[in-house]
Amino acid sequence: MHTNHNSRWAPPHLRHYPLSSCIFSDILSPLVSFFNIKRPESDKYRRKKEWVTAALKGCLKLLIPKELPTPHSRSKHPHLRRIFRRVSVSRGNGSSSSALKLVNAENFAGIALLTLIRADMQQFKDKWIACVSFGEQTFRTHISDQTDNPVWNSEKKLLLEKNGPRLARISVIETNRISKNNIVGYCEIDLLELLTQDSDSDFEVFELVDPLATGKVVGKISLSCSVEDPIETEKNFARRILSIVDYNEDGKLSFSEFSDLIKAFGNQVADNKKEELFKAADKNGDDAVSMDELAELLAIQQENEPLINCCPVCGEILEVSEKLNTLVHLSLCFDEGTGNQVMTGGFLTDKQASYGWVFKLSEWAHFSSYDVGLNSGSSASHILVFDRKTKRLVEEVIDKKIVLSMRAIYQSKIGLRLMDQGAKEILLSISQKQGREMSTTESARDIPKFVEFFKDQINMAEVKHPLEHFKTFNEFFIRELKPGARPIASMERDDVATCAADCRLMAFKSVEDSQRFWIKGRKFSVQGLLGTYSSAFADGTLVIFRLAPQDYHRFHSPVSGTIEKFVEIPGCLYTVNPIAVNSKYCNVFTENKREVSIISTAHFGKVAFVAIGATMVGSITFSKKAGDHVKKGDELGYFSFGGSTVICVFEKDAIEIDEDLLANSARSLETLVTVGMKLGAATKKQDKNFGKCSLGILADAIET
Repeated sequence: MHTNHNSRWAPPHLRHYPLSSCIFSDILSPLVSFFNIKRPESDKYRRKKEWVTAALKGCLKLLIPKELPTPHSRSKHPHLRRIFRRVSVSRGNGSSSSALKLVNAENFAGIALLTLIRADMQQFKDKWIACVSFGEQTFRTHISDQTDNPVWNSEKKLLLEKNGPRLARISVIETNRISKNNIVGYCEIDLLELLTQDSDSDFEVFELVDPLATGKVVGKISLSCSVEDPIETEKNFARRILSIVDYNEDGKLSFSEFSDLIKAFGNQVADNKKEELFKAADKNGDDAVSMDELAELLAIQQENEPLINCCPVCGEILEVSEKLNTLVHLSLCFDEGTGNQVMTGGFLTDKQASYGWVFKLSEWAHFSSYDVGLNSGSSASHILVFDRKTKRLVEEVIDKKIVLSMRAIYQSKIGLRLMDQGAKEILLSISQKQGREMSTTESARDIPKFVEFFKDQINMAEVKHPLEHFKTFNEFFIRELKPGARPIASMERDDVATCAADCRLMAFKSVEDSQRFWIKGRKFSVQGLLGTYSSAFADGTLVIFRLAPQDYHRFHSPVSGTIEKFVEIPGCLYTVNPIAVNSKYCNVFTENKREVSIISTAHFGKVAFVAIGATMVGSITFSKKAGDHVKKGDELGYFSFGGSTVICVFEKDAIEIDEDLLANSARSLETLVTVGMKLGAATKKQDKNFGKCSLGILADAIET
């Protein structure tokens, strides 16, 4: 799903939603607020009411199916009822209440109500906010009073669904600084596990861990989480719809009001049957449709043949599913569109939510922006990636001075001229010198500072040897991991490909897609990347694995097969940071130093594996040799100090890349993955007589 570029004109709480058209954000928010305020029945009011109804009709006219089924008895969601349990919880004052929990979380889809109650901060008194990061959204509470025991009682409805995010990160932030607030502590909670566990309390307490000190507890946070009854979800949505045309605000729809609602749906078939629908909805025969009756009518249509096929707020196509009634989605979107919930939304990460007003002013002054997408121009100040494991957006750690330097060099014509005037040679010389320095014993003293800077991204528990084992910085940089630290997906199946590195991944069905969504160098091509042998990979699938300095820097085979001859291609050492890759002024992948090999496989045909050096990379070292047979997940080699990239090119239609990776890449959003995660599956049958290829002509082609 693509984010609409016009969404920047939407209200802040809608700005990061994938709006199908900015008209939804421009109309729906004032729509509901307009009818929620009591006004005298004047000519001006009536004209505005007619305009609003017409506007809603325009929004929804293309969203409704042509045929409308006859209503019949309601199912009451038996598939949902079987997995719920009502529990009694005791409160501190002796009273009790009930909450809806899950009997079984398997395949559950619905709304979870998360409430951040209070925190106990052990360090000091301050003004505090709490943030909830879930999926691609982050929400924050109001600012508390000056205290060491902040109280928020802020709630947020979150959508839980199969294969969707389930891990919520909760951060507590002190706000005493103007320019940048501090994240003091955080915890991560699996919401489905929380919803299924037995408890006799109405809240749970979790320890907050210092993000800068492993295992250090800095406080506790109290929260509650329960499941919203699906019947209540339907009623809430019906209440919103009803309020749009309930002109006299009596909580019911007369026939004329009901007719206006049907007309607003824009369904001609339904309009012709409005009398029949009104009678079917009016269960008690009082010549009016109540909220409950409207909820029942809407539920019947959604469960059988949907009355509304596309969400009017976010534009997402609503599919029929017995696991998740589409009214859940609609209810959540209406909550966002009307500002009905307590927590403030519109943030992408907890880091963004913690920024103060001076930072926001500097964002404007430096023409930078905070959003998902290409890292060029104003978007180049912040690099956001999607963590595949936690299903959450995270911001990549990078020094601001380095960002400004890269923008100056790689995204301007002046920088391009500097490259032509000898800057390429300077980068190469600096990288070679830095590589030599990182192999000296003196460089080992930088290891603790490096680990401290990337503390939340380097897990020393996975590393094979302790820090004192490494005698040089490069030894640490090419560190090995403990056996089993990177499990390989579907190890028994050679028709499943896996990720080649701990990295930020981009995957495209074709080179044309990669140039449209990511690689903006004007001269990029498969021929430029691979040379004469590129004809075998025409229109092939391209996967880019970008390694950052903090990553595990050994790369592994994504497939099982036989390695052919290696060909080293000399070149420059540009950075492989997205700021350079997204620039039209340089051609990182086809001009950088790289080493190409071909892996012949039974399921994928030929796979080109390209290891590309980058600024500060001392060398590319392969641990395998030509003719070796490798299993997927086997180590192929490593990069010495610096950032670097691996590119795999598959033959056309040889692999079906996992949908989530393609979807993120189509949004120009990198996906954070680790070695062994599933990449995709072969589309071809096994070739038992697959042949070998020679790259002898490749080196000659590159030289000429």
